[in-house]
Amino acid sequence: MRFLKSLGLAAAFAASFLAAPASAQSALQEILSEGVLKVGTTGDWNPMSVRDPATNSYKGYDIDVMTELATDLGVELEFVPTDWKTLVNGVVAGNYHMTGSASISPARLKAAGYSDSYIAVEIFPFTTDDKVDRFSGWDSINAADVKVATTLGTTFEKLVNEWFPDAQLTVVEAPARGYQEVLSGRSDVFITSNIEGSTLLSKFPNLRQIETDGPRAPTPIAMLLPQDDQVWINYVNSWIELKKAQGFFEATAAKWGL
Repeated sequence: MRFLKSLGLAAAFAASFLAAPASAQSALQEILSEGVLKVGTTGDWNPMSVRDPATNSYKGYDIDVMTELATDLGVELEFVPTDWKTLVNGVVAGNYHMTGSASISPARLKAAGYSDSYIAVEIFPFTTDDKVDRFSGWDSINAADVKVATTLGTTFEKLVNEWFPDAQLTVVEAPARGYQEVLSGRSDVFITSNIEGSTLLSKFPNLRQIETDGPRAPTPIAMLLPQDDQVWINYVNSWIELKKAQGFFEATAAKWGL
């Protein structure tokens, strides 16, 4: 009787084991098996990721980083076009294995994982030279007669809503950008990172950085990854640590003036 009872328990355990779903394959195994690393990138964050519409090619800091990662993996690199409002959804849906650089935010952390950080940004306000005398610090932007522009789905959208509740806010959808609204005269101010801001100042001579008592929202930057794929996250984090030690990130930042 005891033997039959033990046999029954063993059979029940085996049946439950067989019925349990197999663990999902890591993105790392998929990448190595298929020979392709798919990376989501917006192509509109200069100098991180810039898309040339004529050739449908990309260049920038992120592009160099992802090219190096694909090379070390021994696979081909495929860039998947995305935009800021769907950046996280693309990772969750499996449209790409990871993204290029994105600021770490609590909202994104709810749905996606992040790699370790390898660079950070600070936020500054910008306007055009004909309006710069209107502003003296952050508080001067938060006024009813000031029009602030931002891009849907970016971390800047959330920040302008928090920082400038009394201003008139204009939210544009990619590929439009907040800075374009200011350059066109339809808005007065936009905010962006020190990374993009330095590039825009050199590209558009009539842009000006508004004088403040300092930057706001210093934020680490990292790659978005599937939240539950610890194997892939571990690989990317170990790769970042190795490349930091070898000076790769420092050299790449210097190349792009970061």
